[in-house]
Amino acid sequence: MENWRSHLKRILIFILGVVPIFLIYHSYLNYDRKSESFDIPYVDPGPYHVAYPRNYKFIMDDTPTCKTTTPFLVLMVPVAPRDVAARDAIRKTWGSERLVLGQLVETVFIVGLLGGADAEQQQEKLRQENQQHHDLIQSNFQDSYYNLTIKTMMMLEWLNAHCVKASYVLKIDSDILLHVQNLVKLLLDPKTAKQNYMTGLVWWHSPVLRDPSNKFYMPKEVIAEPEYPPYPLGMAYVMSLDLPGKILGVSPQIKPVNIEDVYLAMCLKRLGISPTDPPEKTMFLVDPKHPLSGCSLSKVIAVTTTSVQQMTGYWERSRQPDAKCSTSSGLPKLE
Repeated sequence: MENWRSHLKRILIFILGVVPIFLIYHSYLNYDRKSESFDIPYVDPGPYHVAYPRNYKFIMDDTPTCKTTTPFLVLMVPVAPRDVAARDAIRKTWGSERLVLGQLVETVFIVGLLGGADAEQQQEKLRQENQQHHDLIQSNFQDSYYNLTIKTMMMLEWLNAHCVKASYVLKIDSDILLHVQNLVKLLLDPKTAKQNYMTGLVWWHSPVLRDPSNKFYMPKEVIAEPEYPPYPLGMAYVMSLDLPGKILGVSPQIKPVNIEDVYLAMCLKRLGISPTDPPEKTMFLVDPKHPLSGCSLSKVIAVTTTSVQQMTGYWERSRQPDAKCSTSSGLPKLE
């Protein structure tokens, strides 16, 4: 009888010892499976979408703009990392204008990561350039034409994080001549809205291109509507600085396409906001007939140029006394 009790006692001790170990091991297996389920692999977005939003970070960002200053207007220039010549030309021309009609204006450049065999060497050159100028903002996405939507959204992220006390931002390409005084004059006009405002060369009723051979082809599976919502062309557009946060707020609801100004239009449509035409069509010129007259330069805000030399020459001429514009309509004559 005593032997039986001793044997039963050993069985109970064994059970009490093994069962907790089994439960711990079983929980570990379940936890491991759960943890694996959160490790979502990267999925190729395909030819018409881009991988945003993702957890991109800013890896170079020591500019004082909007951190120790409160500009009225921020000039944000998306530019290729290797295009030092364009950045230097802007720094010497319209990017050097800081106090305009009594308003503080500041210029910054946004870039992504370099590619190629010499990427590390070029990255070091970027760091040295930024140590000199402190005007570069770099995020860790791959910088390419295809990723312009990502670049635009990272621009909005940076503005929303740092520039909410500023009034306006102009996104402008690096091959554009900017007449800063004319832009500030427009933004100071009492008729210019201070919120929900976006302007530029607005394209209304722009058709969705269905020809597969076209650079901007978009299949119906991606965008079913025959027309895009209205949007200002990406060469240069202005927005009030309440908009970056609002656009970022709705962007998770809209799968991003690889045409960046179209994607902004889709976000604006979701917000119920429409861009505004500028007071004069001559303020934003995408395909002008060169050379421009002094009259045209005195009226323009942003115009596409064909070279650094042309942009520099136009800027120097635009700072001279206004040319007379004599036409029957009162509008500047484009030559």
